[in-house]
Amino acid sequence: MPVNRNALIRFRTIDACLKNRQRRWTLEDLIDACSETLYEYEGIDKGVSRRTVQMDIQLMRSDKLGYNAPIVVLEKKFYTYEDPEYSITNIPLTDQDLGKLTEVVEILRQFKGFSHFQELSGMVQRLENKIDAAKTNQEPVIDFEKNDNLKGLEHIDALYHTILKKRAVEICYQSFKARSANTFVFHPYCLKEYRNRWFVLGVKKRNTPILNLALDRIVSIDESPVKYVPATDFNISSFFHHVVGVSVNPDGRTEKVLLHADHETAPYIVTKPIHHSQKVEEKLSTGVVFSLQVQINFELEREILGFGNRIKILAPEKLKRRIRDILGEALDQYQFEFNRGSLQNQINKVIYKGSSVMHHVFSKREVNAIGSKLHMYLKSRPAEDAHAIRNLLRELPELKPLLFNTNLTAILKEINPNLFLTKAIFFDKTPESNWYVTWHQDIVIHVKEKIETEGFTAWTKKAGDHGVCPPEQVLKDTITIRIHLDDADETNGALKIVPGSHQKKLSDNDIALITQNSIPHVCEVKACSIHLMKPLVLHASSRATSPKHRRVIHLEFNAQELPNGLAWAERLEIFS
Repeated sequence: MPVNRNALIRFRTIDACLKNRQRRWTLEDLIDACSETLYEYEGIDKGVSRRTVQMDIQLMRSDKLGYNAPIVVLEKKFYTYEDPEYSITNIPLTDQDLGKLTEVVEILRQFKGFSHFQELSGMVQRLENKIDAAKTNQEPVIDFEKNDNLKGLEHIDALYHTILKKRAVEICYQSFKARSANTFVFHPYCLKEYRNRWFVLGVKKRNTPILNLALDRIVSIDESPVKYVPATDFNISSFFHHVVGVSVNPDGRTEKVLLHADHETAPYIVTKPIHHSQKVEEKLSTGVVFSLQVQINFELEREILGFGNRIKILAPEKLKRRIRDILGEALDQYQFEFNRGSLQNQINKVIYKGSSVMHHVFSKREVNAIGSKLHMYLKSRPAEDAHAIRNLLRELPELKPLLFNTNLTAILKEINPNLFLTKAIFFDKTPESNWYVTWHQDIVIHVKEKIETEGFTAWTKKAGDHGVCPPEQVLKDTITIRIHLDDADETNGALKIVPGSHQKKLSDNDIALITQNSIPHVCEVKACSIHLMKPLVLHASSRATSPKHRRVIHLEFNAQELPNGLAWAERLEIFS
């Protein structure tokens, strides 16, 4: 039978009184308690009749509401519960109740991500636990995947109602790749969930491709007065028919993907297909070959990578190459790690010997990115200038974040936290430009303008910068770092040095004497590594005997300002 709110308030009031065994309750006491509670909660000041409370007690005693309350009267006057532990709030759920509540929980579960059901989320979890515990008298045995910290769920409600009402919205959106947010009008068509992440699909305007926006990248959503552009031929099922995940290529082109799974992994792929188009193509002694007819997208790559070494892509070639490169870069991060523990030892080598090589300062991915930017820039230059770039970071400032990665920045800070960049040059020792360098010290610095100053001699000018030989102390305070993009050895012109020759500026006769009576050290440096060097250390480079390139980025640093108004031609803060 239906029960109104006032009756429920009276039932709970009577229940609270009868649970309180520190007091003996007459019928008049219960009437007064109900009247006071109704006045407090509902503002009803006319009180409660004797007959109403008597009828309430009868209902509580009966099975009509499922209470079956053991209310007894002592000494023909005082009302109490026969069972001191009883309360109408502790009544067990019937099998019928449990069945209905289970159905309700399954329905409510679907709405836990919607903001207008947020208040129900806690109740749903409590009901799940209560139902499981009541049915089996044990802890719940089912745990559903969820992500309570997922961003963007607060936008689901607004987008859901907007789609139902067919209204345009103004969305402020910032993708992971964008530096700043972008605001635009959006016409949403549907919501899509994939692996606990929500997306909204729609268009910016009529006759434009379908956009797929991640809700966790939406900054804000506002109403828009723009007339809604309805979907004409859009169907969510057919839209995602040929993809794994949510990334759909506009051209809709699919490819046949062949993958080989070993015998241990194949049953998992059979029982949980990667895509509905999956077929078994061939069974081999080494495993099973599966085929998929899908679009190549980010989610497919992630799915394949999740199997690790258990599967191998056989076709198409571009996907095979892509997976191989990703796995190679992943291995690179573990196999070639920069050793910070020996950092101070390497710096001490520079101090005492004038030279040191540090391995794995850059990852292969970083070196490839640097090489790609250099290649694109050099393609636009005349052929005779395609092997060197002076003033590198002035020409290509976008290289700065790539060059000064976490490892190189840590090295520079350990050397001197006040260092700044004073010179940046790129050169490529190609087979076509097989030059060599005789024994010398780097004794020239670049300054902005010529200002005659004591101790600064041999002025020159090249490419707009003035070169000058500074006092010896300036050179002693300078540190050179050569970033190697390729392996350097004696066959392709790696530097030869005379260790310990960096203590002072040498004359030509000194250089000839030292080099004729010393055994030079060849600085073999692997790609992704750096060569730290003091500019005064004697060094040379011979002609290459192999066709291998030797691409090097030469950087010079100092921490001292120049005197008498002189200024470094290039002065770049590296720790800002």
